[in-house]
Amino acid sequence: MKIYNSLGPNPRCVRMFMDEKDIKLETIEIDILGAENRQGSYTEKNPGGQMPSIELDDGSVLAETTAICEYLEEKHPSPALIGSSAEEKAETRMWQRRVELQITENMYNGFRYSEGLEMFKDRMHCLPEAAPGLKAIVQEKLAWLDGLMEGRDFIVGNRFTLADIIMYCAFDFGAAAGQTISPELKNLTAWFARVDSRPSADSSIHEKARAAGMKG
Repeated sequence: MKIYNSLGPNPRCVRMFMDEKDIKLETIEIDILGAENRQGSYTEKNPGGQMPSIELDDGSVLAETTAICEYLEEKHPSPALIGSSAEEKAETRMWQRRVELQITENMYNGFRYSEGLEMFKDRMHCLPEAAPGLKAIVQEKLAWLDGLMEGRDFIVGNRFTLADIIMYCAFDFGAAAGQTISPELKNLTAWFARVDSRPSADSSIHEKARAAGMKG
C-alpha cells in the first residue's frame, strides 16, 4: 500500500492520523504547485484530482481524507481515533461533519477565492465575491464551537479524534493565510495549544509547505 502525498492541510491530516497510529506507508510525492494532481497520470487513479489518496495492494485507489482515515482505522483499530464502539464512532462522525461543513470547508473556500485565487482560478469555479462572507461565517462558527468546548479537552469530549486532527490541520494552515482562531476564544485557543503539543503535530509537518507558504 502507498500514499500519494503533497503540500496542504488534507494530506497533512492523513499523515497526522497515520503518525498517531504509527502507520508507515510508501510515499509518492505529487507536485500540486505544478498541478501534477490535475494531470492524467494522477487523475487516472483519482478522477477528482484531490490530494491525498492511497493505492491499495490490489491497485485500487481510495481518495477523500475522511474515507482514507476510516479505512486506516478499520485496518489499524488501535489507538481508536474514530471510536471503539458504535456510539463513539457515531459521536466522532457527528462532530467531524459539524466541523467540516460549518468551519473548515468555509475556511478553505475563503482562501481559494482570495489569497489562493491565482492558483485555483483555473482549477475550479471560484467566487471571489464570496470570500469575505465565508471568512465571516468561519469566525461566527468558531465562536459557537468555543462556547461548546467549555470543560472539554477535545472536540469530542475528552477523546482525541479525527475531528481534532481535521480542525487542527485546517487552522495551522489558516494561520498563514490570515484565518486564525481569535485569542478571545479561550477554549479553542487552549485546545489548539493542546493538539499542537502532540508529537504527531510536529512530525506531520511537510517542511516545504511552510517554506513555500502553500496551502492547497
